[in-house]
Amino acid sequence: MKKHNLAAGCAVLALGMLAAPAFAQTADTPAADSAQAADEASADIIVTGSARAQRRFDVSYAVNSLSQADVQKIAPKSFADLLGTVPGIQVEATGGEVQNITRVRGIPTDRGYLIFQQDGLPLYHEIDGVFFNSGEGMNRYDLMTERVEIVRGGPAPIYASSAAAIANNITVSGGPQARGKAQITLGDTGLYRLDAMQSGPISDNTYFAIGGFLRQHDGYRYAGFPSDKGGQIRANLKRQLTNGYVKISAEYVNDHNVFYLPIPTNDPRNPAVSLNPYIDYFTGTMNSPSLRNVSIKYRDGAGTLQSMQRDLSSGRHMRFFNAAVDYEADFSGWQVSAKVGGTKGESSFDAFYSTTNPADATSFAAGYLAAARTAFGPNVARLGYAFAGTNGATVYDPSTASGLVMSGQYRASESDFYSVQGDLSVTRKFETGIGTHDVRVGLYGAFYGNTLLQAYEDMLIEVRSQPRTLDLLAYSSTGAVLGSVTQNGVLRYTTTLNKGKGDAQMIAFYANDTWDITRGLRVDAGIRTERYGYRGIALPTTQVNLGDATTLADDTTRAFTGQVLDQRLSPKATNWTVGVSYDLDGHLGAYGRISNLEVPPQLGVVTGINATIIKTKARQYEVGLKASFGPNYLYATGFYTKFNPFNASFAAFNPLTGRNDQTLPFIGEASVKGVEVDGRIAPVRWFSLDGSVTWQNPKYANLQNTSGADPSAVNGKQIIREAKFFGNLRPSFDFDLGEQKLSIFGRFEWVGRRYVDLFNRTAMPGYQTTGAGASLDWGAWRFQVVGDNLFNAHGLTEGNTRTDQFAGQGSSQAIYGRPLFGRNFRFIVSRSW
Repeated sequence: MKKHNLAAGCAVLALGMLAAPAFAQTADTPAADSAQAADEASADIIVTGSARAQRRFDVSYAVNSLSQADVQKIAPKSFADLLGTVPGIQVEATGGEVQNITRVRGIPTDRGYLIFQQDGLPLYHEIDGVFFNSGEGMNRYDLMTERVEIVRGGPAPIYASSAAAIANNITVSGGPQARGKAQITLGDTGLYRLDAMQSGPISDNTYFAIGGFLRQHDGYRYAGFPSDKGGQIRANLKRQLTNGYVKISAEYVNDHNVFYLPIPTNDPRNPAVSLNPYIDYFTGTMNSPSLRNVSIKYRDGAGTLQSMQRDLSSGRHMRFFNAAVDYEADFSGWQVSAKVGGTKGESSFDAFYSTTNPADATSFAAGYLAAARTAFGPNVARLGYAFAGTNGATVYDPSTASGLVMSGQYRASESDFYSVQGDLSVTRKFETGIGTHDVRVGLYGAFYGNTLLQAYEDMLIEVRSQPRTLDLLAYSSTGAVLGSVTQNGVLRYTTTLNKGKGDAQMIAFYANDTWDITRGLRVDAGIRTERYGYRGIALPTTQVNLGDATTLADDTTRAFTGQVLDQRLSPKATNWTVGVSYDLDGHLGAYGRISNLEVPPQLGVVTGINATIIKTKARQYEVGLKASFGPNYLYATGFYTKFNPFNASFAAFNPLTGRNDQTLPFIGEASVKGVEVDGRIAPVRWFSLDGSVTWQNPKYANLQNTSGADPSAVNGKQIIREAKFFGNLRPSFDFDLGEQKLSIFGRFEWVGRRYVDLFNRTAMPGYQTTGAGASLDWGAWRFQVVGDNLFNAHGLTEGNTRTDQFAGQGSSQAIYGRPLFGRNFRFIVSRSW
């Protein structure tokens, strides 16, 4: 793996330059200390899901606030890795740095209806875009993030659209005291990252903050090119008014991130045989330099042949700019809040997806012999493999390796997107004869849309890490090449082709009343009603033969018909919540809550063909106990969620045609019941133990299918990829050595058994991982080393979702999936001022 010594040198130099203002300070660094104190003081204050800022203990819902100090000690590899420390959230953080899988309380979607916000507004209104806003796709953590507040259940459906949970990124704002920080992270996986932040006063009542990161990373699974390169910058100006403030913010992101997809781990002919000699479990990948110049061919609506040249090293290339204005003011007890933000961007997506299991090379070739004789004549005597593009000059013999070959799908997507969203609310406290009402009334609206062009094609590759593409050639009895099943490694040109454009507008009215009846007894209720208008176009496709008689690869290519579908939809949703809490004193309390969540169809239903249009409905019940004594706390929440109807439809990969745009509809019910526990104990000043544990029972019920499949055997089964038991423990030993502070900390995580398919035929066994680290604070400097998966624990995530959901993998335990990253270390050095 290439190590970038020059990049490391430049990063160290940059740190020294950025830290230069701090050298004028003494080793006591009062600015840094006061910033840390402010960070600790704000860690227990919650603004998300509430009419006004409150202590975490006082709210009647499950919420966590992760401060910079928390994140610093966790030292996550990705935003999803950070969220995985929160109770109730199961993550699959094995896909790379961004756009990983987050599941909240067993909710059976890849996102768990977890809505990401920045200072109370989303960067893009919908939870999913065209490969750009899924999960944390548009949100990246850096030193400009003051803290992250994560609400699960509770009032989330009132304060965000389609939300069963909210992750709100609160950004750094400037204040009267200048403060800053610069940080370098180096990793043994070729990671070089520079973070920096500076904030302070411009004048008596005007403050600024600016910061961001630059990063290059070879990757946990090196593909022959960097997996991550790019960064972001965020800045804001804040003007303090006599009765509030106004803040103007801006953000720019330009980042490449390679997507790690599943790999085969065992031979499907004999699952007891490991493929580790060919694809290393911890570092192997199907991504390869052989896929840096891929030609994707299709016909446009006029019948003209089009060709796209794609480079896998581009990965997810996200570029967007966001600007926002935040105004808060108090007018004699009337608290007015106005927020507006606008985002404009584009996203290019290149990834190599797993499809079917590896196949015996001899059997795979035999399956194409009849078609080759039909296409190239009866003189075809045999089929054989060669490296792509050599026309048989460089022969490949699978029997000298694993004896297997496999296909994968190269996916290319382009999207331009925009989103303008605003929120206006008024909050007022009213004293009545029976307690106090804190009423918030608000109006939220958004205009958003995107274009999309997607083209997928199937490739033939060898079974090894960084595989080379193969051609399957037709030979005569004399060894002459008569034709080729493939062409330059392409097994089937464009098997899936989508193009469309959609625009949406929505408006939501919401209201929430928090009623303090007596001391300790509180009732709150809220409602949110939404109206949407979608307008989109979609271009239908058909199957054509591009006419190249020398290959079979272009015989079943998708082409646009020239028709344009004008599609419209006007969905609506109404969400509500009612909660009650009782605090015995400032240390012990309990609460209960019921909420209704409706998730309308998303904009993609008017930019696609034959979409399944269903409004998902969920009823959520929660009962919680809470205890807080100084640094010690315990929050336990029992939850039950019933989805009816629930849309379990999915786009199934067709191994015969390669198409991945035909939806297999499954509509029915799903339910999840469980308990999540979040706690911290600090019996002495030098030791603390943080942790979270979740037990849940997610299962399907009463699924129906209209296309001939029998779903009866699915009912009562564990929901795909959802664990019943998961959690983490994080011990920390902290020693005050006078001018120095030493911390030694660990992280033990576990995830229980999951299944890759609806019928629970193929299981992914549970796994446990151990991480550890140490940090030394020396005046303004901080030195930290962190190691993950120290014992190289084995564990699979995801499975092979293109083909698993209905059929499983033909084995009782998964032999295809996205493994955990192997043991890795990061060294972090920072200076604060």
